[in-house]
Amino acid sequence: MIQFSNVTKRFKGGFEALTNVSMHLGVGEMAFLTGPSGAGKSTLLKIISLIEKPTRGQALLNRINLNTISRQRIPYIRRNIGIIFQDHQLLFDRPVFDNVAMPLIIQGYRHQEIAKRTRAALDKVGLLHKEKSMPIALSGGEQQRVGIARAVVHKPMLLLADEPTGNLDPVLSREIMQIFVDFHQVGVSVLVASHDLALIDELQKPVLTLNRGKMIHNDLDNTEPDFIRSARLEPRVSNYPDLGDW
Repeated sequence: MIQFSNVTKRFKGGFEALTNVSMHLGVGEMAFLTGPSGAGKSTLLKIISLIEKPTRGQALLNRINLNTISRQRIPYIRRNIGIIFQDHQLLFDRPVFDNVAMPLIIQGYRHQEIAKRTRAALDKVGLLHKEKSMPIALSGGEQQRVGIARAVVHKPMLLLADEPTGNLDPVLSREIMQIFVDFHQVGVSVLVASHDLALIDELQKPVLTLNRGKMIHNDLDNTEPDFIRSARLEPRVSNYPDLGDW
């Protein structure tokens, strides 16, 4: 699914956010990305989501080289990725339903399909009864769940989350993390950047740790290499796991 080989990212001015980072996340795997502020977690996620490109090394997503991909192909590759942000990035002038439906509207889905998928996504995160509410009327945890519903409504093979529980209390944080675990359990690949070490330890998933741009700990080193797994189970959008009415 994701394969980094000695990836380095240097920004203008010479700041090196990542230095020779190697890692792989296989099809259907879930892992946490940890490290102090400024360690390079967000940069790593931005490379996977095609917001940034490596300066050196090779980054692959489903065996597609992210170093050399053309700008025209990026929107199509991103359709396989769901991204959850810490600050939700919701549209506060539109109701919950419209926020979740946005990826489908952009991709040109028919109205009937948009309605079906949007309500199914909201149901999966327990917010179907809030579809007509405005985001400002929701709690922080509910807003984050709207963000998750929007991220999964187009059935991505990969979920990326950047500090999704950073502004939530411990109870809400567990609820949000459990949603990610639920999607992982039906075959979605999940990578979550988080500072919540106690909760990460509780969930007992593989951990990747960055410090000053370097990978200093990698639980995935002992798992099957991605290129071997991909040869057996090559992901396709049409093979997205059965999620009820989706």
